[in-house]
Amino acid sequence: MFITVAVCTWNRAGLLDRTLAHMHKLAVRPEVDWELLVVNNNCTDDTDTVIRRHEGALPIRRLLEPAPGLSNARNCALGAARGELIVWTDDDVLVDEHWLASYCEAADCYPNAAFFGGQVLPWFEGTPPPWLRDNWRTVADAFAVRDLDDKPFPFCRHVLPYGANFAVRTGPLRHYTFDTQLGFRPDSQMPGEETTLLTQMLSDGLTGWWIPEARVRHFVPRSRQTTRYLFAFFHGYGQGVTRAGRMPGERLWFGRPPWLCRMVAGAALRYYTGRVCSQPKVWLRELARYATLRGRLHAYGVDQHADGAAKR
Repeated sequence: MFITVAVCTWNRAGLLDRTLAHMHKLAVRPEVDWELLVVNNNCTDDTDTVIRRHEGALPIRRLLEPAPGLSNARNCALGAARGELIVWTDDDVLVDEHWLASYCEAADCYPNAAFFGGQVLPWFEGTPPPWLRDNWRTVADAFAVRDLDDKPFPFCRHVLPYGANFAVRTGPLRHYTFDTQLGFRPDSQMPGEETTLLTQMLSDGLTGWWIPEARVRHFVPRSRQTTRYLFAFFHGYGQGVTRAGRMPGERLWFGRPPWLCRMVAGAALRYYTGRVCSQPKVWLRELARYATLRGRLHAYGVDQHADGAAKR
């Protein structure tokens, strides 16, 4: 079996260095050959120096994708991949020693499956604030955390892997592309390029499996351990959901669906009230709901910026 591991990176040379260094410890089965594609998404830092530093220990091929955006970088990797299975991860991840072997075993065990996904746990920088430390599972999606079960099971449209840790057979994947309107880029924080693609694969009759042994840890810097970051993430998520599913001919009121305006108002009241009267587990759920609805409103072109809900 020949495996492609793909890492897309933009101006995070320090984190990329740790990610690649951790890959030196990978336990690769003797019958498996692999390549490591690192896509430089037009970086302006020391990314190329970091890539060269690991060339002797890892089977690295450096690619350049000048068009900004994670989806563009993913499509670049897809076009260059030589493996029969592409295993995707991020430039701020520490992979488990048996991560790659677990995906190889899954590909053998489930020969009819088109894709796989594994566990993603948080790797916090420093000590997170108590409201987050004790309740991070409430907003786990904002940190690309995926911890679903300790046994394999088939994915469905409402339960899918996240971009920090998933694998797709190259043959089926070449019939798709990552939507360049989604995925993080300098001017947009709309996630979902991988879940949108995998949802389409399921709709087309393909299948995927959860592989709990394929584990990684995902970096959560101090800058993301704030309500400001959480609001921005769920705001972007709301935009992506609406742009993907907006109905033509939908009834609008001053450019907005009236039902959505009412929901935003109610969610705002619950969130602001909760910050005063409720425990963090409660108001964090309300923050996610309010920010998502505000993002949906933004997708109609009426909500121009995140407001005071994003206070630290």
